[in-house]
Amino acid sequence: MTTDAALSAEAERKGRAAEPDGAPRIAILDILRGIAILGILFMNVNDMAQSFSGPDIRHLGWSVADQIAWWTRQILADGTARALLEMLFGAGMVILTERIAGIARGKVLRRYYWRNIVLWAFGMIHIFVLMWPGDILHTYGVAALVAFWFRRLRPRWLIVIGLIGATMQLGAASYFGIYQPTRQRAEVATLTAKRDAGQSLTPAETKTLKKAAENAAKRAKNKAEHKAEVAAEDKARSSTSANWFRAQVDKSIERLGFGELFAIWEATGTMLIGAALFKMGILQGARSRGFYLRLTLIAYAIGLPMRAWGAWEITRFNDMPRLDWAWQEYARLAATLGHIGLVNLLATTIVGARLLRPFVAAGRTALSIYVAQTLICLWLLFPPFALGLYGQLTWMPMMLASVAIDALLLWGANVYLRHYAIAPVEWAWRSIVEGRKLALRRAA
Repeated sequence: MTTDAALSAEAERKGRAAEPDGAPRIAILDILRGIAILGILFMNVNDMAQSFSGPDIRHLGWSVADQIAWWTRQILADGTARALLEMLFGAGMVILTERIAGIARGKVLRRYYWRNIVLWAFGMIHIFVLMWPGDILHTYGVAALVAFWFRRLRPRWLIVIGLIGATMQLGAASYFGIYQPTRQRAEVATLTAKRDAGQSLTPAETKTLKKAAENAAKRAKNKAEHKAEVAAEDKARSSTSANWFRAQVDKSIERLGFGELFAIWEATGTMLIGAALFKMGILQGARSRGFYLRLTLIAYAIGLPMRAWGAWEITRFNDMPRLDWAWQEYARLAATLGHIGLVNLLATTIVGARLLRPFVAAGRTALSIYVAQTLICLWLLFPPFALGLYGQLTWMPMMLASVAIDALLLWGANVYLRHYAIAPVEWAWRSIVEGRKLALRRAA
């Protein structure tokens, strides 16, 4: 690359723009956000097109093509789009609080909290009006309120705090999810062999075998109940409009239960890591090309094999303990760092910058794209009152449909921003936050 070309790519990569409310835009962050919001559809489409109850993955089709689609999704995309969005939320927190740092501390708090309370409200509308139980906006709105209190910490402390959840998962799952069950299985196998050989068992050993049998029966019962739950959901979401609405509401209420606390915990930790990466200049392309090359190779070398191993453990389709339970969060973060490194690396090249440029528009219209994905999938393609394709697509067709939808939305975002200054959902959100009607169209 020539010096002039390199400078041009650098300017493109670090270019700044502003929204009608004055919010700064950094091109590379918009690119990452655009890729993440389009990638989130690959995680959501199966819950829109088939059961939300977490069935056996073979329930969604398991031909050779389906397996290729599932393995690709599982290794490269599963959870990484969400992690990237969370990291960008952390970067946005730093940008926005620095932007309003000149005003009184209490006003900074109120302004930032109001911004995310409104976002939380938009998430609740997404859940209970647009009927999408898998919404992430309400979770991120709450997590951002927690992350705010750590924003002034140095990057290393943000990373340490952000990794607490992943480290706790590593320790707890290693002991309770892997070590103990493995030891108990070995003990039961030994006692069973002893009993079958005609040797007498002590009362404690007899009690151990009885408990193991009870646990096995309980697991079998839970599996049968879960299978019935999946069948009931499939029937409800593919029969009448009334049943569809009822099933969506039930899932939405279920989503807001105890598990929401873990979702907020995860999102907060990843936001803090994102804030640290921004402060270190990593997210926004402030490091050298060699740095991003090393980051990509090392992060992928760590994350992708761990995720491939986890995918293999899932496809064993048994009740054996999985190592992935312990390290999956570390693997998710490592794979996400690899994606960040690769995008920033591509952005330093002429060809890469051209390929990535359309994603700037997707990043600037991310909220609107997210809602549009729901409207297209949940209200057009799959419900019984529209095209009624629920349960008709297996893994590969679902992934191909996601590619087609994302391509349409990416094209639409670029066309839209030729004429308008801000996307519709973003316009509504920021107008409420600002307390005034922002300009929607571009100035002549």
